[in-house]
Amino acid sequence: MNFCSDNVTGISPEIIAALIAANEGAAMPYGNDEYTRRLQSKFSQLFETEVTVFPVATGSAANAIALSVITPSYGAIYCHADSHINLDECGAPEFYTGGAKLVSLPGVGGKITAADLDIKLKKAGAGVVHHVQPAAVSLTQATEAGTVYTLDEIRAISEVTRAHNLTLHMDGARFANAVVSLGCTPADITWRAGVDILSFGATKNGAMAAEAAVFFNRNLAETFHFRRKRGGHLFSKMRFLSAQLEAYITDNLWRRNASHANKMAAKLANGLTSIPGVKLLHPVQANEIFADLPEAVIQGLYGEGFQFYRWEGEGSTIVRLVTAFNTKEEDVVAFIETAKRYSTPVYPPAMGELTGV
Repeated sequence: MNFCSDNVTGISPEIIAALIAANEGAAMPYGNDEYTRRLQSKFSQLFETEVTVFPVATGSAANAIALSVITPSYGAIYCHADSHINLDECGAPEFYTGGAKLVSLPGVGGKITAADLDIKLKKAGAGVVHHVQPAAVSLTQATEAGTVYTLDEIRAISEVTRAHNLTLHMDGARFANAVVSLGCTPADITWRAGVDILSFGATKNGAMAAEAAVFFNRNLAETFHFRRKRGGHLFSKMRFLSAQLEAYITDNLWRRNASHANKMAAKLANGLTSIPGVKLLHPVQANEIFADLPEAVIQGLYGEGFQFYRWEGEGSTIVRLVTAFNTKEEDVVAFIETAKRYSTPVYPPAMGELTGV
């Protein structure tokens, strides 16, 4: 009953089967195998346009190496203050770009706005030798708050990005959950809305270790393969990454997995809102829930074996709950019922009850 993260899960059976199949026989190394070659056409079909795709093993690699392609060492990457690239990648974007600066923006629900971005860029000092030069904007979809950028929001940010001659990157660690939440196509949420590069996540949604950098602006992809090799992410047995990605996008596995995770999050959130003293911090639009729970409820849940994070450190009553492709509905129900039980105050017996009067 672990709600800490969608990283705690195992692997989708379909992806396990693909790995077993890929393990048969020999295949050429370093991406010269049939699985990796097929990805180009299969991802192009998924996104309804010609793309260039590069498998990597981690989201940090997909993000940081992609950003290094579009950001010089003296450049600036604009992102939300709570974004993964800003808080949780141990300086990887700065390292791979050779020293570029991350410029963070505030925003409700983990989202930056086009208006705030425009104001920031107008004051950035483009062309002034004393300032880092604006180069890229990075959006997280779904966000670190579990919210989702709408298509209109992405388009508006893209327009500002274009007006200032920048490139738009999307960190899609939970990309599938966002697509399902919006009820749109992968194309709608990316290149049709103005996204140039996508860090395509699969690991959190059923893969073992499989991510990809997807280039919609294919002219930007020319140096990625060199940077990937230099960064240590060109796998000799690349077929085992590519086989996962191929299985992931076959027969809508990515969509089914994300739909289940989102459904379980909605059920859990709806159950929690019926409990006195529980407050949701953000709208639940994907598979993450941020809630303020009474301390008695937190202690009771921990005591009953449920696992989740206190999001702002020890003593905080803000918790994060994450559902996944294989979250059991009975575990969600059990979490809600346990939380209800520990939220009910236990009053001492009345005097009459003690005396029998």
